[in-house]
Amino acid sequence: MRDPQRVKEILQSMQKAGSNTIQVISDFDMTLTRFAYNGKRCPTCHNILDNSKLITEECKEKLKDLLNTYYPIEIDCARSIEEKLPLMVEWWTKAHELLVQQKIKKDLLAMVVRESDAMLRDGYQLFFDHLHKHSIPLLIFSAGIGDILEEVIRQAGVFHPNVKVFSNYMDFDETGVLKAFKGELIHIYNKREGALLNTGHFQELRTRPNVLLLGDSLGDLTMADGVQDMENILKIGFLNDKVEERKQSYLNSYDIVLMKDETMDVPNAILLYLTEFTPTSP
Repeated sequence: MRDPQRVKEILQSMQKAGSNTIQVISDFDMTLTRFAYNGKRCPTCHNILDNSKLITEECKEKLKDLLNTYYPIEIDCARSIEEKLPLMVEWWTKAHELLVQQKIKKDLLAMVVRESDAMLRDGYQLFFDHLHKHSIPLLIFSAGIGDILEEVIRQAGVFHPNVKVFSNYMDFDETGVLKAFKGELIHIYNKREGALLNTGHFQELRTRPNVLLLGDSLGDLTMADGVQDMENILKIGFLNDKVEERKQSYLNSYDIVLMKDETMDVPNAILLYLTEFTPTSP
């Protein structure tokens, strides 16, 4: 923490306001899911599909080439967001075009998730269940693939009614084959616009001006920009990769930075504190 005193003040203010004034806004890949397990990288929503039997070897090679070209740009501290933006759009657009060519069948997605190494962070059960128990909305903004994301949390048994997902959804034809992706591309730097476009969802949340934000990239910091009349926001950042190079920029931007922490322990401790004196709804 750059400023522990400030974190303490925000938490006290949020706790005093009560859990019915709180909403949680979170990224998904590498935030709610693990970055690595036993030294091996865990897959993102895109990786789950990319590494699956539904994708030809040739397509896998092309997707890997895209990753090797664009991922270093995404995590390069020396480049500005303005500079990265068109390149990230280029990356996701090309990747989605390749996936559409694969004629992916909708009814095989559950199997693909089941066979993957996708893992939610340790302590996820308490996190999701506690939010549900206290009727605290969890909004997940993801540049990943919504269909896969939902399947991951469904299979983990935590896709509760208080969870809303904003992501890139697949569009299937009448035979259940992928033909396109729906709507505007949501990527790492325009989630904020996703937030603003979905102000309908935020309307019902107007009585919840206290935000707990979870992310793993500096692009995630704008996810709460659609929240009107915000009173408090506590930003928790998972720093998973290139820790030393990025530590300072994360400390400057997030209130709490979790370095190489594969658990939900800190968010859970905060949630337990924030809901301590609030009676749960029957």
